[in-house]
Parts: sequence; C-alpha cells; structure tokens
Amino acid sequence: MRQYSIFLALFICSLSNTAQPRTDELLKGVFATEKDSLFQSVIQHPEIYRYQIIYTQINRDKNSVPSITNYYFNYDSLQYFNPASTVKMPLAFLALEKLNTLKNKGIDKFTPMQYDSGYSRQTVLYKDSTAENGLPSIAQFIRKAFLVSDNDAYTRMYEFVGQQTTNRRLHEMGYPDMRITRRFMRMNADENRHTNPIRFIKSDGSLIYLQPPAYNTDSFDFSHINKMGKAYMNAQDSLINEPIDFTTANNVTVFHLQQLLQSVLFPNSVPANRRFELEKADYDFLYRYLSQYPAETDYPKYDTGLYYDSYVKFFFKQGSHSIPNYIRVFNKVGWAYGCLTDVSYVADFKNKVEFMLTATIYVNSDGVMNDNKYDYDNIGYPFLYKLGQCIYNYELKRERKYKPDLSKFNIHYEKRKDDSRPAIKEIDN
Repeated sequence: MRQYSIFLALFICSLSNTAQPRTDELLKGVFATEKDSLFQSVIQHPEIYRYQIIYTQINRDKNSVPSITNYYFNYDSLQYFNPASTVKMPLAFLALEKLNTLKNKGIDKFTPMQYDSGYSRQTVLYKDSTAENGLPSIAQFIRKAFLVSDNDAYTRMYEFVGQQTTNRRLHEMGYPDMRITRRFMRMNADENRHTNPIRFIKSDGSLIYLQPPAYNTDSFDFSHINKMGKAYMNAQDSLINEPIDFTTANNVTVFHLQQLLQSVLFPNSVPANRRFELEKADYDFLYRYLSQYPAETDYPKYDTGLYYDSYVKFFFKQGSHSIPNYIRVFNKVGWAYGCLTDVSYVADFKNKVEFMLTATIYVNSDGVMNDNKYDYDNIGYPFLYKLGQCIYNYELKRERKYKPDLSKFNIHYEKRKDDSRPAIKEIDN
C-alpha cells in the first residue's frame, strides 16, 4: 500500500508538471469577435508569444458587494515570464505594512529616511531631489514606482522590507511559489541576501530609529528550471549561444499579480490570510498612485511629453497617449527581456463599468535576450491595447443586474502647479 501511495503521489506530481494551459470558453468567444489581424495572429500562436491572460469579471449585489470570477486564456503557472517591474507592486504593499509595525516609534510613510552601505555593492542614499523636502521616504518611492515604474524606488523598498521578510510574508499569505530574490541592480545572490542599514530621521536630521542591516538565512526552492530565448548578451556584451537562465530570478505568475491587486482593491473578497495589514490611509494612498498620471503630480515633476497619461497603462496605450477622462486604470506594468506584463483594474465612471485584466506576452522575434531588440512597439503594445479594448467593449455590452458603486475609486487628483522647476526627463525604469 505504501508503494502504491508513493506511486500515486509521483503520478499526480507528474500531471501537475505537464498540465495543459487553462483556457475558458467565455474568452474564446470574446476573442473571436475581435477582427484585428495582429490580435488574431498573436492569439493563434501561443507557443511563440507565450501569452497568458486572466479576465476578472466583477458583479455587484444590491448593496454593491462585489462577486469576483476569473476567466483564463492560455494560463500556465509553470510557464515562466520575467515579471520585471510588476514586483514593485507587492513591495509597495509590504513596505506600507511594515511601516505600520513602526507606528509606535512615530514613523509613517512620509518620515524621511537615509540609507547607509553595510555590505558589498550597497549604495548610500541621503537625498532625493524629486521630493518636496529633498529627502527620501517610502511615500516618495511608492509614487515613483507607480507613476513611471522607477527602478531605484523598487530597490529601496526591497532594502527596507528585506529579502527574508518579503518572501516569508508572501509565502505566509498563500503564495508559496512566489519568489523575490533580486534588486534591480547588478548584484550576486549573496549580495542580494544582504540589505542596508536605514535611518529614519526628523526634518532637522536627528535620528528617530535605526533599522540594522539584515541578512536572509532562508533557502529558496530553485528545483523548477526557468530558461528563455535561444541566446543572450552577457554583462560584457558577448553573445552566449544558449538560453538565458532565470531559475534564481524573481518569479511570479499572472494569477499572483491578479490576486495581489484584488486583495488591495477589494480586501474582503479574498481570504483573510491574503489581506495585507493596511489602514484606510494606506489604501487611499495606494488607490491614488496606482491610478494617477505623471501630469497630475508636482513631486516628482515629470516631463509629460515623455511620461504621458498612458505611459504605464498598457491596455489603454495608443497613439494619442490619452485616456478618456471618465476612465481610471489602477495598475502596475512591467517590461524586460521581451516580456510585457500588465495587471489592471479598470473603472469607467460614466458607463458604470468595472473589470480586472491581467496579461503577459513575450515579443522577441530574434530569440536573443538582453540585446534591447524586442518587438514592443510593433507587436507587444498594439496587442495589449487591442486586448484591453476587446475586454472593455465586451464589458460595455454586458448586462448587469446592479450597477456598481464606484465612488471608492473616484479620486480627486492633484493639479500641477505652474512653476519654473525643470521637469524630469531621464529615469531608470
């Protein structure tokens, strides 16, 4: 009997590793109505574009309590894509959660902080010219991470939360196969396990609290091998004729991303263990900067010609760069190594429409990774735009028993002041 149980367990495991991607009939029907030739060309070749899509339908009862259902298209939790900047989203949530444990020290997201160096390749940070007071803070990092997907902002949140706390907390929340192992700077595995000493300070520079350097002693499960492409450019710009190995890199699934965003937008719709320990002020702050445009922000002051309204809103990113003023997109995107990813909640206040859409696509026709030659502009962005509009148009026609109350997401945004400060034209994202 014991031998049979072992065999059965191994058989079930083998099935999970060779399972067919999940595709629901509803999305087959919706996508069949889209006549765009590029859209159909991509949809018909999942083996080339490695796309995965989750459409999240939201229905309200008479009290506007949401009922949420996911529909999948070519979803495969074992098919790797590089999550790129989408990992900034959970780090922002975790940073706010950690700050709530420091309230008794008089610390919040606006408290100035300074980073020292305590290990190899760590960098100091004492000033932030994009902030109104010229000092770094978690609030400013979150703004920059969501408004334009700033990379240093992610690195600094990673260093504040710590590699060990980040992964333990995500696993505790029910994401055992989610993994965040790296900053967005060139460091080896050991260096990424170490995070900086951080000082929280008053405006006069006096110390409030010192967070000591941290080291992650936990091991990671790297048993599932993740490789992509046919070749890659290494750090010395030499061509290596073999796939690039992402086995030890950051790892999420589109389902992880959808659940993480849902847990913040609709906390009561997910199990208690999947909710972040946040306060109303935290949620309000996140809703604002998940949806705000660079043009609506004074600090940082971004060049709106370069960082336009739809800059990080892929499902509405088109030639005009504008989004209808009655629509807001609460989201996080990522782009790297030919992978484009977006996890979004869309609210249409005029037509009383809401939905979530999460998708990733791989567009790298030459198969060479890290050469900065990807098909973002001619395939990736147009496909994601058409995907977004396809689902949006479906939602406009879909009958609902009750119209949603979207007042929670109807935010009064800032109006940029007319001043002489130069706008930021160059960012690392």
